[in-house]
Amino acid sequence: MSAPKVGNPLSSKLDAELTPLLTVSGVSKAFGGLQALSDISLQVHAGEIFGLIGPNGAGKTTLFNALTGLYSIDRGEVRLNDTRLDGRKPHQVLHAGLARTFQNIRLFAEMTALENVLVGRHARTNSGVVGAVLRLPGTRREEADSHERAHALLRRVGIAQHANHLAKNLPYGDQRRLEIARALATEPKLLAIDEPAAGMNKAERMALRELLLQLQADGLTQLLIEHDVKLVMGLCTRLAVLDYGVKIAEGTPDVVSRDPKVIAAYLGDEAL
Repeated sequence: MSAPKVGNPLSSKLDAELTPLLTVSGVSKAFGGLQALSDISLQVHAGEIFGLIGPNGAGKTTLFNALTGLYSIDRGEVRLNDTRLDGRKPHQVLHAGLARTFQNIRLFAEMTALENVLVGRHARTNSGVVGAVLRLPGTRREEADSHERAHALLRRVGIAQHANHLAKNLPYGDQRRLEIARALATEPKLLAIDEPAAGMNKAERMALRELLLQLQADGLTQLLIEHDVKLVMGLCTRLAVLDYGVKIAEGTPDVVSRDPKVIAAYLGDEAL
């Protein structure tokens, strides 16, 4: 098997900045007698794409769920800049600036692509019920702005032509892109993306890679779970590797791909 390319082209620029955006300190989570996460600590720096990899059952999605308020944690602390996230509800985490996509696509199937993005945009609108009922000028301006931004996001992810198509009728790869657009509509400081390339063909994966790099160039910080080793090694600035709920390695793709523990637990023949 050919060796995966390692390293993100923006890495050298980011190395000089190293501003922590997300700080995870000693996070642990158990389900009954199963210790799903054990004392996980890591930092995601502003502007980077940080990868979270490991075999199935390693605890990656559990960590995502803990970061985004779907699971409470037993011990530890999660901060986005100076805002404490642990103990908050998912909508409070979203308002603080951490948005996510899901391993299993969770779109509103009977709504159009545009309407799905507008749902995400609702997190950043201020008009209440009274304004909506009375059609106050401020509400109308906000709605017009939301529609403009939603169309711009559909163009940004490359599916503007599907704006008025039901989400359930979109090709699988475009559904993945729509979920990213909906998350972007919340104006996140950090976007957590759970296996975006799952089910995509080679061309779709390469297009996804270019999109995520473009979003990074725009200043968006990303935390990525992905099983496509070649994609993640060529995309991420740094990686953390989980195995049985324990972090076994962290560093640049080049360093992680040569770590004996990572090779034994996950990479195998795909190691450099």
